[in-house]
Amino acid sequence: MPAPCVVWFRNDLRLDDNPALTAAARSGAPLIALYVLDDESAGDWRMGSASRWWLHHSLESLARDLARLGATLILRRGRAEFVLENIVAQTGAGAVYWNRLYEPWAMRRDGEIKASLRARGLAVESFNGALLFEPAQMRNKQGEVFKVFSPFWRACLATGGPEAPLPAPESFVAAPAPESDALDDWRLLPSKPDWAGGLRETWRPGEARARARLAEFAKSGVADYKVARDFMAEESTSRLSPHLHFGEVSPRRVWAEIIAAAGEAGLPFLREIGWREFCHHLLVANHDMPDSALDARFNDFPWRHDEGALKAWQKGLTGYPVVDAAMRELWITGWMHNRARMVAASFLIKHLLLPWQEGERWFWDTLVDADLANNSGGWQWVAGCGADAAPYFRVFNPVLQGEKFDPDGDYVRRYVPELAKVGAKWIHRPWEAPADVLRSAGVTLGKTYPLPIVDHAKARARALAAFEEMRT
Repeated sequence: MPAPCVVWFRNDLRLDDNPALTAAARSGAPLIALYVLDDESAGDWRMGSASRWWLHHSLESLARDLARLGATLILRRGRAEFVLENIVAQTGAGAVYWNRLYEPWAMRRDGEIKASLRARGLAVESFNGALLFEPAQMRNKQGEVFKVFSPFWRACLATGGPEAPLPAPESFVAAPAPESDALDDWRLLPSKPDWAGGLRETWRPGEARARARLAEFAKSGVADYKVARDFMAEESTSRLSPHLHFGEVSPRRVWAEIIAAAGEAGLPFLREIGWREFCHHLLVANHDMPDSALDARFNDFPWRHDEGALKAWQKGLTGYPVVDAAMRELWITGWMHNRARMVAASFLIKHLLLPWQEGERWFWDTLVDADLANNSGGWQWVAGCGADAAPYFRVFNPVLQGEKFDPDGDYVRRYVPELAKVGAKWIHRPWEAPADVLRSAGVTLGKTYPLPIVDHAKARARALAAFEEMRT
């Protein structure tokens, strides 16, 4: 019997369209399925609390799926290079397969692991299981990384689309399983206080739910996506982002099913998959993107330090209902509607003049779909300091954004119950409501719901002045 091969699972917690798993199954070698929790290598960007909750349940799901094919998912915690050395020594493995990660720390680590294992005589292969196209594949006419999204997206479409997704292996030979950690011993779930109730009500991690959600959206949601996606109270987005981040469904599978269901009508949604792709390509080319502005001028921006304002934003107590609803949705569900993300991020950066990195860190800990490329790319876009960024002088008016994209106030009422009885006319500007309206709604500003912590017009003027100061 040939020496066993190791399939090192990472952010590819699925059987379908998993190139590393497929290659291992086709090799005919007995298979060892391994997941390594490597917090040490990740450093400052180890998974946040909400992501760890998701990971626990996603690993449970993957273990069940592998068990149906006769394999055990081996769990080990520690530096990946040491874990792999130990697994190889224990099992006599002759090959290691994995799908690539694109975080800077992971790329450095994986390159070193690949060289070390190959020097010891093992066959080591890595694959693209996370993106539509490899970053090195997409270049502009000058052979450089795209810095603007629209031409990047046109170049993606000009390829005719990504490769077809691979079917899940129907069978493989499982090697005897080495010793494994117990998932519960990793303590990925909260203990006391148990803050994950809203996550449990909102999400079902795992490949089966990811595929079901994709099928539902392809059938009944994608046709209206272009118009409906901005309305925060509506269930009009795919909510695939955490499933994509953890690799419970591949972007190639998403592409294939959306095109099959909707044809060109699916392109507005696939454009959002393209933005995910763009952010990953930017991260590969700019390893300091999570910490430093791509536009170096912003290194001299006169940011403020205001712990009280930051806490008010984090807790959804800014006095601007749509911002507060967004931040409470995040805390309760581990997710936030994309329009709300833009409004909440703009408020932190431009109304409060707080560094975009503060928001990035908060999202990293609280989002179930926290993704280093998307998170840093999105925050830099709003701040005006990233690639193809919204100009800094574009300041979202949270009142107008609420009135336009939550016209009946249902989104605010869902997450800011203090304002549940305020009518649509005043719900996005309660400080302007007549006293009798507030009294009949049971609202006492400054007590049951805060007054605005900044004035929009003054905050906008302050932000524009700070931008001018940076430019001079």
